[in-house]
Amino acid sequence: MVDGVFELRVGYVNVHLIVTDDGVVLVDTGLPGRLPLIERGLRGIRRSLGEVTTILVTHHHPDHIGSLAALREQTGARVIAHAAEVPWIGGHIPPAQPAGLLGKLAGRLIGTVQPTKVDQLITTDGSEPLPGFTALHTPGHTRGHVSFLLDRAGGVLFAGDAAAARRGRVSGPPRAVTADPVRAGESLARLAELEFDHAVFGHGKAVSGLAVEAFRKAVAG
Repeated sequence: MVDGVFELRVGYVNVHLIVTDDGVVLVDTGLPGRLPLIERGLRGIRRSLGEVTTILVTHHHPDHIGSLAALREQTGARVIAHAAEVPWIGGHIPPAQPAGLLGKLAGRLIGTVQPTKVDQLITTDGSEPLPGFTALHTPGHTRGHVSFLLDRAGGVLFAGDAAAARRGRVSGPPRAVTADPVRAGESLARLAELEFDHAVFGHGKAVSGLAVEAFRKAVAG
């Protein structure tokens, strides 16, 4: 992506690896059982699991926190997430799945998500959970969804599922799996007011080169 920022495609979801002066930061962890793939990705950039110091969570959906518990256990990394996501991450509320046969199929595809502890809560929009990272509360897809803006190379936005990209075009998250589509649209508009040159997503290819313009086009519709 840019210097020290790498995208790892783990099935249909992206995990992002950021090399910092204090170790490797992960943004999300993909589906359950993906720790070996993430370890392989780290080796590909000449890093190791032992160098992972922090995991930033965008939201609690199983395809984003599926390997969180395993990674936290293996690395001792600090987990940072919005306070509103903690009931799901900690296993107090089971993840929502479609009813009936579709739900059963989804459960088999995704696997079992093990609960884990959140070490640091994001409670303030615009806070700095790590040096160089700004936490942006972007609710809608989930109540506590957070996007992260890295102050590097003109700005790198880790949009999570607040937005998606296909063929360079940005859109909001799918309505079928979005808790509050109206708030999701407001969050997309809020991101379009920022300044950043690069954007990466939970789903879809990264956009580089004044990437915020793609967000503005999506909002203008």
